[in-house]
Amino acid sequence: MLEVLGLDPTAEAVYTALLVEPGCGVADLCRRFGLSETAIREALDQLADLTLLRPSQEVSGALRPVSPAVGLEAVLRRQEDDLARRQQELAASKAAVAQAVAAYADLVPNTTSEATERLVGMDAIQARLETLARGLREEFLAAISGGAQSQASMDAARPLDQDALERGVTMRTLYQDSVRNDQATHAYAQWLTGLGGQVRTAPLLPPRLLVFDRHTAVVPIDPARTRLGALCTSEPGLVASLVALFEQAWSTAVPLGADQPTHHDTGLTPAERDLLRLLGTGLTDEAAGKRLGISVRTVRRQMSALMERLDAASRFEAGLKAAQRGWL
Repeated sequence: MLEVLGLDPTAEAVYTALLVEPGCGVADLCRRFGLSETAIREALDQLADLTLLRPSQEVSGALRPVSPAVGLEAVLRRQEDDLARRQQELAASKAAVAQAVAAYADLVPNTTSEATERLVGMDAIQARLETLARGLREEFLAAISGGAQSQASMDAARPLDQDALERGVTMRTLYQDSVRNDQATHAYAQWLTGLGGQVRTAPLLPPRLLVFDRHTAVVPIDPARTRLGALCTSEPGLVASLVALFEQAWSTAVPLGADQPTHHDTGLTPAERDLLRLLGTGLTDEAAGKRLGISVRTVRRQMSALMERLDAASRFEAGLKAAQRGWL
């Protein structure tokens, strides 16, 4: 019953026994539960760590159980404090990213500053991509976040992709898992693989990025509003970092034709685990859905199914139980 608060069954049983018989010693507990002294002392240590046991004021060196009304409420408050701290850390990370994006946004539109070019407008972006694509020699890497792609975007990319593949360029493309449920985007991904391209999917991807021959990268100025423009950079440090980010995402992604894996212990798919993590950090259904490339309705349907599996009456309880089961 109390696993959600961090108590394993043995510790909970020992706590219950001490509430009934506060003077019960280690030897008595070993006989009662048929456990070793080590197991009983580990349970007592766990209870002490959670402040469900405190030093006795009557017997030196002994411990007394704290009443559930006081002790369990304190455990819950600490968990709530931990969750609030995690949300504050996320807010600080978001602020740091926003500052970095603002620094790049000061570049003059469609001009070059050292090795970075700021492209404003879809025409400017498309013209630069066409030039880069025609100049490809060896490898093209693409992380296409945002779920289902627009038909206009795929129509613009098709001739460039085909030309590169026919010239023997290695092409690796990452999509979000949600594209498996979008007929048009899934068909385009299959078309890429048919021409020799490699396609994988993952629940979460880094912001959209394109890397040409590990020399030039194109990323949105603002990942949340891609139509604001793009940054085209040949700075070696930035490009190397973006390639490393892509390779990390690629290593955990699943080939397009493969079934979605489930964790052997939890039975969760990567998408379900990432949904729990996103909502656990305080994101709204809308924000989580945008990160995963799925609709708000799908987010709520999946979360409802997870709450049922966890036997949780609320999302907060579901988050606690998921954490205690090692799902997060």
